[in-house]
Amino acid sequence: MTELKVLDEKPVNFTDLKEMLAKLDKDKELSYRGEKTKEYLSNFTPLTAKEAQGFSKKIEGLDIPRLKDRHITKIMDVLPKDLDSLKALFSGETITIKDEDLKRILDVIPN
Repeated sequence: MTELKVLDEKPVNFTDLKEMLAKLDKDKELSYRGEKTKEYLSNFTPLTAKEAQGFSKKIEGLDIPRLKDRHITKIMDVLPKDLDSLKALFSGETITIKDEDLKRILDVIPN
């Protein structure tokens, strides 16, 4: 049996995934799981593609140390409204972010 090797790993936010599924749905019929994912994303994707791209650039522009793409993606998917919700996103991570940086992130999150 051949062994698969991961060449590149990139987190995908809900907005991008929704667009990918829409393109895939045009070419061929989605599986049951694909349809359920598409339905979920249509109900829980808070940002448009343009908003997501702008939001991502704003967070990257904050230059917060050790904040990676996967963290930004997680923030984009949830859009926490308060400091406690934002801290909860990082509770399972091995990253610590200062409260002042967390507040700067909250300031750029669209309402």
